[in-house]
Amino acid sequence: MKSEFIFYTIEQNSIRADIYSNPEALNNPVIILVHGFKGFKDWGFFPHTAEVLFSKGFNVITFNFSHNGIGKSLTEFDELDKFGKNTISLELSELNQLIDQIAQGKIGELKPEKIGLLGHSRGGAVSILASSFKEKVNSLCCWAPVSNFDRYTERQKSEWRKKGYFEVLNTRTNQIMRMSVDLLEDIEMNKSEKLNIEKATKKLKIPFLIIHGEQDLTVSVKESEQIYNWSDKNLTNLAIIEATGHTFDIIHPFNGSNKKFDKILNLSAEFFLKSLFF
Repeated sequence: MKSEFIFYTIEQNSIRADIYSNPEALNNPVIILVHGFKGFKDWGFFPHTAEVLFSKGFNVITFNFSHNGIGKSLTEFDELDKFGKNTISLELSELNQLIDQIAQGKIGELKPEKIGLLGHSRGGAVSILASSFKEKVNSLCCWAPVSNFDRYTERQKSEWRKKGYFEVLNTRTNQIMRMSVDLLEDIEMNKSEKLNIEKATKKLKIPFLIIHGEQDLTVSVKESEQIYNWSDKNLTNLAIIEATGHTFDIIHPFNGSNKKFDKILNLSAEFFLKSLFF
């Protein structure tokens, strides 16, 4: 059963989310799906992924970070002012709050004994950070995670500071999307500690699965290999999927799965079954 909900953060931001839950299995593990940069809960593979994991016995939550640019339309970037003010620290805070709300039984009627995170791209990195110091997270899966938030050249940073914003093109919608200098300052101020993916990965003490497409042109497979190198090999597995890219040949609007994405879903579901149910 799928239902919608909104909760408000300590920063007074609203988080739109969906719960896929079984009223007769509210103690079953919850998996939180965490979208990445220019992503959203209703993009492409997220609803399908939630339905597949729900069919395996999990309760699943998908949500939009408050400043991801998606508003009430749920599928259009109609809040570009918020998008421009987003930071990694804000996303980390919101994910941490969502984890706490779920663990405390304040989301729907869920009372899970275990929680897992599944993050894509930048959402994978934010999930690593959250998992590294949230004891309530019992299992972590990342699809095509970034290994570093500081991804800009010195020339780009100089222009960014001079203009006060940095522009990116959304190739799907052809929108020019601006990011304020707040994002750059957040990354530079916190990259050594709070937003340090290497340190966070080395602190992980839970089962960890990393999946990456071999032909990813957005986030190189080398970034997952780097994260794997930082990780505890007794707890971590890396799966590289041949001949597929950043979104595993899934597009938006969703028009069906494919053999490679089915493989990724099966690997992820099996991982969560072993790490959260047994």
